[in-house]
Amino acid sequence: MKKFTPQEIKEFVSKPLFDEKTILEKDPSYPKISIVTPSYNQAKFLEKTILSVLNQNYPNLEYIIIDGGSTDESVEIIKKYEKYFDYWVSKRDKGQADAIKKGFEKSTGEIMGWLNSDDTYLPRSFFKMVESSQKHFEADLTFGDIYFINEYDQIIGECKLTKLNITHLVYEGICLAQPAVFWTKEIYNKVGGLNPQYKFCMDFDLFTRIADMGHLNYIPEYIANFRIHKDSKTSTISDIWGIEHDEIIRRYLPQNINKTYFTYRKNLCRIQRILYYLMQGDMKYVLKKCANRLRGLTFWEELNNER
Repeated sequence: MKKFTPQEIKEFVSKPLFDEKTILEKDPSYPKISIVTPSYNQAKFLEKTILSVLNQNYPNLEYIIIDGGSTDESVEIIKKYEKYFDYWVSKRDKGQADAIKKGFEKSTGEIMGWLNSDDTYLPRSFFKMVESSQKHFEADLTFGDIYFINEYDQIIGECKLTKLNITHLVYEGICLAQPAVFWTKEIYNKVGGLNPQYKFCMDFDLFTRIADMGHLNYIPEYIANFRIHKDSKTSTISDIWGIEHDEIIRRYLPQNINKTYFTYRKNLCRIQRILYYLMQGDMKYVLKKCANRLRGLTFWEELNNER
């Protein structure tokens, strides 16, 4: 697994590194990847997000930006790179999920993903994902690991996963690392697409529906960076996350399930994942996480502790 330094992360999004001909002249011998970026008043980070997509230098990229009518410099940044976008618009919408859904409705790629306007991809992520999904042709969704970064592109934490299925998502409440997740257009349409009623857990809702009907494929690679800053949704409306997350989980639980049985299934899932971590050589990561849990650290305290 390739590990990245903060300097490598900064350099990758500091300037255009892509070959213009590669981006503009689509090569149909590669699977078409459609990436949607929902944008609203994130000019501080938007250019880095855009560059992290274009700097993949992927030969068959469809890039769509749906801006919700930003009043900062976002539109100027979008126009700077508009020749490389297949579609973009700046118009008031009904929020993030609505913007993403509209973007996907415009998309034509075989493979789909979305990258929020403050997050970034890591080098060669698209190629790693395509290579893995071609080896695991039955996969409907492919996912990897992420770094948590701050507003200065410094690494403040990480999220490493293992093989997962719908049982892990439901009984452990595990969320896939959204910026590092890609899925097929076929499964997206099959499960009914994104549900814009969710303000925060639209990704968890989509991924559980895909996991319930399809096959998940894990790549033991760092794929993207999830940015934590004072204006991010993770920082401002995390209470909504809990409400939506619990609602989605209840959808998949047996009726009248008792606490004892739920805890039993949850512990079985945890034991299985620990074995997966052991096989991956990630026991140091597991022990660190277990120590943080025993200390009663919250998500935010854990990030602060890892800096």
